[in-house]
Amino acid sequence: MEPTVSSPPPPPPTPPLPAVLPKPSDLSPHQLEFLDQHFRTHQDLLSKTPHLFSSLDKRCSDLDTHLLSLGTSLTKRAVSWISRSFAAKTSLHNLNLKLHNLNLRTVPQDGFGSKILGEELPLALLAKQVRQIESIRNYIETALRLEALVGDLEDAVFCVVNRHSGFLFSAKVLKSSIATDSGPKQEKLLQAIKAMNDIEEALVNVVKFHPQWRNLLISVDNRVDKILAVIRPQVFADHRALLGSLGWPPKLLTSKIESGQISGLPNPLVLMQGDKRERYSHSFIALCALQHLQKRREERQRNLFGKKEYSMQLWAIDELVSPIASRMEYHFSKWADQPEFIFALMYKITRDFIVGVDDVLQPLIDRARLVSCSAREAWVSAMIQMLSAFLAKRFFSGLAERYKEKHMTSEVMTSWLHLMDLIIAFDKQMQLLVNLETGLFLAESERFEGLSRGISVLMIFHDRPDWLKIWAKMELKDACKKLKAEVKDERAWIVDNKHGLATYTEQYVLSTREDHKAPFIAESALKISWELIERCRTMPATLLRLRFIRSTAVKFLWYFFEVLLFRFKGTEFSPDNYDDGALIRLCGLINAARYVDSKLQEWSDDVDFLEMRIAEIDSNLHNKDEGIDWGCFFGEEIKNLSELETNWLMEIIAVILRAFENLSWEYVQNKEHFEEEQEVLSPVRLSATMDLVVCTDFVEALDVLRSQLQVLKTSLNPKDFLDLWRSVAEGLDHFISCSILSSEIHFSDRGVGQFETDMQALFCIFQPFCARPQAFFPCIKETLKLLKLKKEEVKHLQVVLSTGENGIKYLHLSGISQIPFDQVDRVLRNRKFGT
Repeated sequence: MEPTVSSPPPPPPTPPLPAVLPKPSDLSPHQLEFLDQHFRTHQDLLSKTPHLFSSLDKRCSDLDTHLLSLGTSLTKRAVSWISRSFAAKTSLHNLNLKLHNLNLRTVPQDGFGSKILGEELPLALLAKQVRQIESIRNYIETALRLEALVGDLEDAVFCVVNRHSGFLFSAKVLKSSIATDSGPKQEKLLQAIKAMNDIEEALVNVVKFHPQWRNLLISVDNRVDKILAVIRPQVFADHRALLGSLGWPPKLLTSKIESGQISGLPNPLVLMQGDKRERYSHSFIALCALQHLQKRREERQRNLFGKKEYSMQLWAIDELVSPIASRMEYHFSKWADQPEFIFALMYKITRDFIVGVDDVLQPLIDRARLVSCSAREAWVSAMIQMLSAFLAKRFFSGLAERYKEKHMTSEVMTSWLHLMDLIIAFDKQMQLLVNLETGLFLAESERFEGLSRGISVLMIFHDRPDWLKIWAKMELKDACKKLKAEVKDERAWIVDNKHGLATYTEQYVLSTREDHKAPFIAESALKISWELIERCRTMPATLLRLRFIRSTAVKFLWYFFEVLLFRFKGTEFSPDNYDDGALIRLCGLINAARYVDSKLQEWSDDVDFLEMRIAEIDSNLHNKDEGIDWGCFFGEEIKNLSELETNWLMEIIAVILRAFENLSWEYVQNKEHFEEEQEVLSPVRLSATMDLVVCTDFVEALDVLRSQLQVLKTSLNPKDFLDLWRSVAEGLDHFISCSILSSEIHFSDRGVGQFETDMQALFCIFQPFCARPQAFFPCIKETLKLLKLKKEEVKHLQVVLSTGENGIKYLHLSGISQIPFDQVDRVLRNRKFGT
C-alpha cells in the first residue's frame, strides 16, 4: 500500500474582536487624540491594549482612593467642631455623601471595549471641588480659632468678674484687698486684653483676605462687644477709685484764687511712691491697652462698614481731667463778669501739672506702645476741651441769644470780642506749653504756625457754624469802624514821596509801602486785614479758618476797595482842571491799590493760604469765574485791584492826552508854521545853539505835559509810571502824526526844520525817563525821515511805491514800517521843495 499523506495542521485561531466597538462619532476630540497617540498601527492595537487597560484602571482607582482620602481627612478635621455647630455637622455630612457618590471609574470587563461612562475625565470639575473643599477647610479652621480665642476671653473675663461677687473694681474691694488681689486681677485683665487683640488680628486678616465672610465678622464682633460692655465700665471704675485713693484731684483754695495769689498746687502724680505708683502704672497701661484695642476695632469697622471716623483721646488723661472739671466749674460760675480769672486758673493748673504728665505719664504711654502719642498734648487738649465745653454752655449760648435782641447788640459785641481776645491769647499760651522745647528756638511770629493746631478753644465753632457767623459779623463791623476813623484823617492819605530814589537796578523791585509810594491808609487797611486773619490762626479746622477769613478779612478788603473807588470818583480831574493836587491824590489811590495788590500776592504764597485754597476748591465753596487765578487765595481780589489800577491809569492818560490836544490844537491846524519859507511868527527861543525855535503855539502844551509828567514821576510808583509815560508817548505819537497828515500840510524846507525842532522839544520832555525817547515815537520818527528826503529820493520812492507789494517791501527795508502805505504816499505828495 502507498503511504498515507497527512493534511497540514489548521492555523491558530484569531483572537476574537471586541463585541462592541465605539463609533468615531461617539468619541470626543480629546478621546480621538488619546487613541491616535497610543494606537498608530494594528500591531499597536494588539500589543498595547492590555497594558493601556491596566494603566487606565489604575489611574481611576487612584483617583477614587484620593477622593475617599480627602473625604476622610475632612471628616476627621471637622469632628472637633461638629459638636459645637449642628449646622456645620449637617453640611459636612451632606458633602461626604456627595463625595462617596462621585464615581469616575470605568468598566474593565470588556477589555479595550470598556467605555468611559459619561464624557472625558472631568479634571476641571475635580479641581473646582478641591478648591471648594479648601475654602471650607479654611473657613472652619478660622472659625475654630476664633471660637477658641473668644472662649479664652470669656474664661478670663468670667474669672475676673466673679473674683469679687461680680464687681471687678469697686472702691470697697479695692481698699480691702488691693495689695493681695490686684496682681492676679491685673494679670487676668491683661490676658483678656491680649485675647481681644489676638481676635482683632484674626479679624483683620479675614477682612483683608476673605471679606465675603461677613456673617462670621458680625458674629464675633457681637460677642466681643458684649464682653467689652461688661469689662470697660468696671476698668474705669477701678481706675477712678485708685485715683481717689491717691488724693486726686488736689484741692483748690478759693481765697487764693480770687486774690490772684495762686500758689503751686500739690501734684499727686509726682508724689506717688512704691506700691501706689506701681498700681497706678498697671491701671494706666491697662486703660491705654484697652483704648488701643478700641481704636483698632473702630478703624477696622469704619473701613468695612463705613462707620464715622474715630477721634482718639487718651482715656487715662481724660480720667485725670474729669474730676478737676467738676471742682473748677464751681469757681468758674462765680466769674461770669471776670472771665480773665477763668483763663488764668486754667492755665495755672495745666502748667503746674505738666511736669508730672511728662515725667510720669509719658513713660507709661511708651510702655503701652502707643506710637506717636504725646502725654503733654493729650493733657493740654483734654483741659482745653473741658474749658471749651464750659464756655459754650455758660457764655456763648447766652451771648448768642442776647445778640438777637437789637438793643443788646452793642453790649453783646463788646463782651463777645473781649472773650475772643482772652481765648486767642489763651490758645497761644497753651500751644507754647505743648511746644515748649521747640518754641524756645523759634521767633515769636513762628511759634504758633503749624505746631499742635488741634489744641484750640476755637474748636467751639466746629459744631456751631451759627456762632462762627456771629463772631465774623462782629469782627468785620469792628474792623470797618476802625478804618472809618482813619479814613476821615487826611494825613492818612498823604503820599510819602520823600523816599530816596532807587538805583537803576532796583527802581522796579518794590517791596515796602515807601517803595510803592502808597499812603498810610493802605498800610492801615492791610494791618487790620492781617489782624483779622490772625484771629483764627489757632483754629485747627481748615474749612473753619477759610469761612472766617472769607467772612471777615476778604469782605473788609472789598470795603476798602469801595473806599478807594469812592475817593477816586470824588476827585475832580479833567482836561480843563488839571490841578497838581488832584493828580497827586489820584496817584496815591493807584499806589495804594498797587501796594495792596502786591501784599495779597505775597500772602497767597503762604502755605496756610495754599492749603485753604485747595480745601475751597475741593469743597466747591466758591463759584469759578473766568480770568481769575484759581491757584491764588486772593485771586478775585487781585483781579479787581488790577482792573481798578488799569482803569484809573487809563483815565489819567486820557486826561493828559486831551489836555495836550486842546492846548496844541492851533499848532496842528496852523499850516503857516510849515508851509512858509520865512518866519511869520514870534518864536520863543528854546536853546541858543539852535537855529530854529519852538513854535509859540506848541510851548504851552509842552510845558503842561512836562509839569504833569514831573508830578506823576514824583507821586506815582515806578511800575505804573513806566506804563503811564509809555502810553502817553504812544498816544502823542498817534495824535501828532495823524493830525499833521490829516491837515494836508505842504511842508517846505523851512517847515520840515520847524517840525523837527518842535518834535525834538517833545522828545526832550521824555529824556529823563529813557536814553532814546524818540524810539517811543515811531510814527513821528518815520514821518520826519520821509520829510527829510531829497527831491530825487522822493520821486524814486514814489515810483517804487507804484509797483504795489514790491514798494511795501522797499519801505520796510528802508525802515518805514509804522506808517500805513496811503499815509506814506500822502506825506510824499505834500512835500514842497524850493525852486
